[in-house]
Amino acid sequence: MPASRISDKRPWTFYALATLFGAFLLFLYGPMFVIYVLSFQGPNGGVTFPMVGTSLVWFREVFQKGQMANLPVAFERSIALGAVVSVLTVIISVAAGLGFRRRFPGSGVLFYLAVASLVMPSLLVGFGIGLGFQFLGLQPSLFTSALGAQLTWTLPFGLFAMFAVVNRFNRSWEEAATDLGANAWQRLRHITIPILLPGIIGVAMAAFTLSYDEYARTTLTIGPKNTLPLEIYALISSDTSPTLFAIGTLTTAVSFLAITVSLLVVLRLQRRRGRTLAKVG
Repeated sequence: MPASRISDKRPWTFYALATLFGAFLLFLYGPMFVIYVLSFQGPNGGVTFPMVGTSLVWFREVFQKGQMANLPVAFERSIALGAVVSVLTVIISVAAGLGFRRRFPGSGVLFYLAVASLVMPSLLVGFGIGLGFQFLGLQPSLFTSALGAQLTWTLPFGLFAMFAVVNRFNRSWEEAATDLGANAWQRLRHITIPILLPGIIGVAMAAFTLSYDEYARTTLTIGPKNTLPLEIYALISSDTSPTLFAIGTLTTAVSFLAITVSLLVVLRLQRRRGRTLAKVG
């Protein structure tokens, strides 16, 4: 047999690792697939296999009055809170990323303080924020204590992502703009932000999805109004119908829609940048 044919043969480790990777994918996405399938259970079906027919009755149940009446309102709260968290995370992360391009006294300590909340148990962070509001005599609410609790979760990830994006930024573009007479605001608006925009969109999307799905830090800081994850958890303890699976399918569809829109925007920005560079070249 020729040597080239022998070298093309895959070793046994390839198949072992491929099997391990396949098992990991099954473990990761198998439960999600089960939920998606069971959400189309028939009217007389339950929460286990085998399925008793197929229908959309459980999706209609989500929007009907009764036990599920609070879900649309909780969904609106989660969307609103996620949007605010996303905007604040982007603003702070971009400012920090630009500020940390130059070393300054205490920069290392400030960085570790900013990301220290990642190593703290989420429930303890929420418990501490709730106690702090109680000590100050303030009422926990959606856009005060819950907002702060979720920022302790989204900001470290936003900082890590923004630092990685800024570190790849070529500052010669800013120097060229300065040579052409641009001031600091013009450089930021017309050079820095447009180049960093795909990374900024990624930070915004990550912050939104982290906030939309957050439970542990929110449960002790939300006050009397629940977000969607808290409302779903309350339903799990009192209801075991396929409606819960329909809720999971709908929320996943919303997440995938937001991610798809973000990816399309990033791809469009990259194509436009490529055409611009081609014209300049």
